[in-house]
Amino acid sequence: MLCSVNNYAQNTNGQSAVKVTGTVVDSKGLSLPSATVLEKGTKNATSTDFDGSFTITVSSPQAILVFKFIGMKETEMALNNATKVTVTMEDETNDLQAVVVVGYGTQKKASVVGAISTIKPSLLQVGTSRTLGNNLAGQIAGVMAVQRSGEPGYDQSDIKIRGISTFKGSTNPLVLVDGIERNLNDLDPSEIESFSVLKDAAASAVYGVRGANGVILINTKRGFVGTPTIQVRTEYSIQQPTKLPEFITAAPYMRLLNELAAEQGKGVLFSEDRITKTTNRYDPDLYPDVDWVGAITKDYAFTSRTNLNVAGGSEILRYALTASYYSEKGILAADPKQTYDSETKLNRTNIRTNVDVNLSKSTLLRVNIGGFLQNIDKGNSNTDELFDKAFETTPFVHPAIYSDGTIPRIFGRQNPWAMSTQQGYYKQGGSKIESLVSLEQDFKAITPGLKAKFTYSFDSYSENRIVRGKSPDYYHVATDRDLDGSLIHGTVQAYGQAYLGYEKKPEFGNRRVYLEANTNYNRSFGKHDLSGLLLYNQDSFNDGTAPQAFKHQGLAGRTSYTFDRRYIGEFNFGYNGSENFAKGKRFGFFPSVAMGWIVSEEKFMEPVTHIFNKIKLRGSYGLVGNDNIGGNRRFAYLTTISDDNNSDYWFGTGQGVKFEGIEEGQIGVSDLTWEKVAKADIGIELGLFNMIDLTVDVFQEKRKDIFVERNTVPTQAGFINAPWANFGKMENKGIEVALNLNKQVTPDFFMSWRATFTFVENKVTERDEADAVKGTYRSGTGIQNNTLYGYKATGLYTSEDFTAPGVLAPGLAVPTFGTALRPGDIKYEDRNGDGIISGLDEGFIGGTNDPQIIYGFGNNLKYKQFDFSFFFQGVAKSERIIGGSNFIPGSGTGTLGNIYSNYNDRWTEENPSQDVFWPRLSYGPNANNSVPSTWWKKDMSFGRLKTMEVGYTLNKKTVEKLYLQGLRIYISGNNLWYASNFKLWDPELSTATGLKYPSTRSVLFGLSIGL
Repeated sequence: MLCSVNNYAQNTNGQSAVKVTGTVVDSKGLSLPSATVLEKGTKNATSTDFDGSFTITVSSPQAILVFKFIGMKETEMALNNATKVTVTMEDETNDLQAVVVVGYGTQKKASVVGAISTIKPSLLQVGTSRTLGNNLAGQIAGVMAVQRSGEPGYDQSDIKIRGISTFKGSTNPLVLVDGIERNLNDLDPSEIESFSVLKDAAASAVYGVRGANGVILINTKRGFVGTPTIQVRTEYSIQQPTKLPEFITAAPYMRLLNELAAEQGKGVLFSEDRITKTTNRYDPDLYPDVDWVGAITKDYAFTSRTNLNVAGGSEILRYALTASYYSEKGILAADPKQTYDSETKLNRTNIRTNVDVNLSKSTLLRVNIGGFLQNIDKGNSNTDELFDKAFETTPFVHPAIYSDGTIPRIFGRQNPWAMSTQQGYYKQGGSKIESLVSLEQDFKAITPGLKAKFTYSFDSYSENRIVRGKSPDYYHVATDRDLDGSLIHGTVQAYGQAYLGYEKKPEFGNRRVYLEANTNYNRSFGKHDLSGLLLYNQDSFNDGTAPQAFKHQGLAGRTSYTFDRRYIGEFNFGYNGSENFAKGKRFGFFPSVAMGWIVSEEKFMEPVTHIFNKIKLRGSYGLVGNDNIGGNRRFAYLTTISDDNNSDYWFGTGQGVKFEGIEEGQIGVSDLTWEKVAKADIGIELGLFNMIDLTVDVFQEKRKDIFVERNTVPTQAGFINAPWANFGKMENKGIEVALNLNKQVTPDFFMSWRATFTFVENKVTERDEADAVKGTYRSGTGIQNNTLYGYKATGLYTSEDFTAPGVLAPGLAVPTFGTALRPGDIKYEDRNGDGIISGLDEGFIGGTNDPQIIYGFGNNLKYKQFDFSFFFQGVAKSERIIGGSNFIPGSGTGTLGNIYSNYNDRWTEENPSQDVFWPRLSYGPNANNSVPSTWWKKDMSFGRLKTMEVGYTLNKKTVEKLYLQGLRIYISGNNLWYASNFKLWDPELSTATGLKYPSTRSVLFGLSIGL
């Protein structure tokens, strides 16, 4: 603790009441609002206001003040006649005696030997996204988060902890909010008090069959002893797409098609008169030039967020209330002339209240009630399909809408603008209530350190949808104008509806009931620290998709022993199971052991403690399970009977007579079990110069009993459907690094830096493949999961590769795609050596869309009342095969497909380069060039400036004049810039063509007020 004391005026009467004022800040120099200030030995307490200031009247000038704040070391300070103090509280990451949230409880940081990472909730309350998971990318070592879509309500990140170690079962981590399994993205960041990630077996073994993919623990805000504090934070932002695919306009499109058609001996497709009139906008109805992606999107959209936090309480009752409202508008266009609103909008309200009541000196009652209301409004069309049609529709086919108000459409096609704006609207509403009641009894009267706790929770989510759909009248494309200048449409192609329809779609939602009873023990005996936990829990979850609820039941335990603050041993276990398995095989035992050595506590380290304030070595090994085994099977130990059409019987001639029949369905797996993963971890934690914290972990996971469909069972066995079994195996390993630096450079200037790096690689070691396939380029065994599949391109054909037009030189493998080859087409490797290129040459070509590297780095600078921060996040070793129908310029013959703006980066006779984006272009489909191959395998790595923020906190005198406790003004940017070798669209999106609702960049204006 660093403290400065200003002896203001010593009171001659040492026992008289004294008024004390002061300020509480953290190690970064930032004020700590809502910190508890308590006169030791009394119930006299207060709390700091918005800027960390406090005033308290104590009984004596020799009183001792106790300072408490979540995430900080509890600090005591004797006043010694001082009446004005400044206290800097230490961050728990620099304090081995700090408390860390672990599975089913807390532990002193010194005794934690599992791989657990924490993050301050304030670092998650950034950006404009509603989705909490989108703020995790690069922030926490080992957490791999990638946002695959930007569409409001469907923009949640794909989150993995330490990569992927199964190729069939679920890969999602277990998320527990206040100990209950819940959705990470149901929370507003303002509700969070602590955020921990459990990564190895020592940390997650207590969760047994649910802990294999790691665990995220979130505790929501609670009250404190002190006067009430009220904080309001409001933000407003303007956003636009990070990058949309860019296509060429109509005139260049038509000229390119003329060129490609001429190369293949075809006549002129588009006259120069038409091209000229299109360029000059002579008559946009008859000579249109439409950017269809631009037609269905807007340049800007807006979001707003407001948070309210109220907290306080006494020794008997403490309370915390958090409320937030979030509003977001999407970038999809609406028609302002319509009588209804089809604009994309999301509105969400979160409310949570947590109350702690001391029923007696040893009995604590906790009641948590929270939930949310969310509404999504949008046009009545599928967003992905809308973008697909915008790519499919050429710019010169017809305008979005004619000047006379009629809407054109090609028969059998779509008008993307009309799809977006003229088909009605869709509303989806969801609401959730989350409740928890716990009763904790301290048995210190029996023996110090012994406590028991009972918890009950009930959560319920419901959803409803309303569709108000319609279709407009569609007209044939106009061919000319009559003598009056009116468009000549011909007949109406399709009549629509005059009024909006109505369809209500209620959903079951889901419900969860959770029960837990535990006993824990924590006590120190001189140099010995001992802690233990024994817990029983059961869980029931029903989402209406199964004949009965999903249920778990089991025991968990932990024993930890620390000797002399140096040597640590820990044993964890989970004994639990799932009703998804057969009786007698539903429960499993999942143990883990861990050891730790705090080297910096050794006497031989005393001469260098000014360099190494912390050196901690730790290692763990254990077994964890995953009962979400995939395969779209429930109760897979049961054999099923099928009555689908394959089992029908027909009698007679002609149409005959059909009789319903049954047949054998899926074969039951009598010894069905969960996936099992053995996890090993070795870690080192270093504290340097009392300002640098470095953590490095090396880990390995081996998973077995992956539930797979057998591929080597002969057909002679007589199975209608191939049987399944717990047969697959997979390995996953990697390294993760976390670095933090905090430095008070001068009394007015503070800086902090942080960085994370995670690298993972996996390998499927058993997939059940024929021995003849294993080891070949078509084998999925022994390679990375989700490795890309296709042909291996060796470059482009040159003129030397042909002896005559379309005739390849001797010795070259002949493709069998049915395309007349020419120089500039893609050349492929004959991988099986049979002299031809066919489907037998397809195989695994390396690379995966799942990133193997996630990194991030950022800083926080504070000078007097100004603050500045940024965070940069990136992904590496991520690849994707791009392409699709009409993807290659010219392949749609001008009737389907747009042309990307980089179309000139192509092979031509004048530019016979091998280093081009596009191979030879042709008029019409080119099967040889469009198959998946390494030519179309693109590096999707990127680095992104995730956030940047500048703020100013008004001084206390100015704030008091405004009758406030504190005021901070800030401006923030989100996704402002990114760099990538891939240029066509945002590489983070899950798309092979770029036609996806994009991520957005935004500028945010915010105000934080203490009342």
